[in-house]
Amino acid sequence: MSTPYEWITTPIGPDILRGALDLEHTERGVLPHRLPAQARAQIPDGQLAMAESQPSGVRLAFRSRATAVELDVVATKRVYPGAPRRPDGVYELLVDGRHAGRASARDGDVLTIDLSSGAAHTRPGPVETLRFGGLPDAEKGIEIWLPHDETTQLVALRTDAPVHTVQPGGRPTWLHHGSSISHGSNAATPTGTWPALAAAHSGAELINLGFSGSALLDPFTARALRDTPADLISIKIGINLVNTDLMRLRAFGPAVHGFLDTVREGHPTTPLLVISPILCPIHEHTPGPSASDLGAMSEGRLRFTATGDPAETASGKLTLTVIRDELARIVGQRTPADPHLHYLDGLDLYGENDHADLPLPDDLHPDPATHRLIGERFARLAFGHDGPFADKNR
Repeated sequence: MSTPYEWITTPIGPDILRGALDLEHTERGVLPHRLPAQARAQIPDGQLAMAESQPSGVRLAFRSRATAVELDVVATKRVYPGAPRRPDGVYELLVDGRHAGRASARDGDVLTIDLSSGAAHTRPGPVETLRFGGLPDAEKGIEIWLPHDETTQLVALRTDAPVHTVQPGGRPTWLHHGSSISHGSNAATPTGTWPALAAAHSGAELINLGFSGSALLDPFTARALRDTPADLISIKIGINLVNTDLMRLRAFGPAVHGFLDTVREGHPTTPLLVISPILCPIHEHTPGPSASDLGAMSEGRLRFTATGDPAETASGKLTLTVIRDELARIVGQRTPADPHLHYLDGLDLYGENDHADLPLPDDLHPDPATHRLIGERFARLAFGHDGPFADKNR
């Protein structure tokens, strides 16, 4: 089929792709990863393998006079039998930092996951072409943010004018690690996750290592943080350790110290902010593990419940309240020797009063409005005049 454009194909590589730590060349295209190959070789479960391949915060960035852009992709659609259908991932186009369009791949590979057994299988699907047209005929910055929650292979990038690579331009690089909330669960768009919103408010260049269900103090994640150049680092710890019931208090403290020690090997004086969990009423005083609410699922709704016993905290089981107290203690213990280490209470980002107005729709993850609230508050508390990231942001 003829088109009015004379397309120029630009190879997709690290010169135009931001927010990824590694690129895997597959038979079909380029697969961005948010953990390096050495870390991926040590991943013990499919959940983290899936999460790190979902390109939260990853975007194509270049300059061009192009009035039209095409991107060929293979998206991975997740299906959970018995659960509501997941919305298609969103690709967002920004022109000179302003929203200029969005698109979705309607088809692609289909990954079916049985929530009860954990069994998974993939059905291969087609390549789809996303087109953004009607762009101004002038030199401009173009970004295409990839879906934060949908694994995407990039097959080809075409424009009707040459593409030029650009550097971040003096913006501080902010490296963030956290759970599904940082990954962007329940956010509507890739620029609508709270880290993306905070970065946009603060003029920071984001590398988002938020991994759904997988902020578990893994040593290979600490080494990835250690080895990634950054001007600012934040680590949000807590909710996944509770809802997986992974460890007890005796192991938690030394694991946090070890994680921070590893990060400090590569970033001895970089501002480092430890963030405790936001409010999650089901786990404030009740240990994990979390489980899907089967009654809600039978009604086509996704909700979570805590299955632990509050009395078990006496034997070392973790709750969010226990974790906040311990993180504050650990940071306080370390700061005399590490003046660039800081602590932020997650309740200052989202607390009881906020929950009354903006409850967590599935009892675990914030909705789009709450992502915006958290992003705006983090920008003020971390990047603001008296915040731990203030000097690097000036």
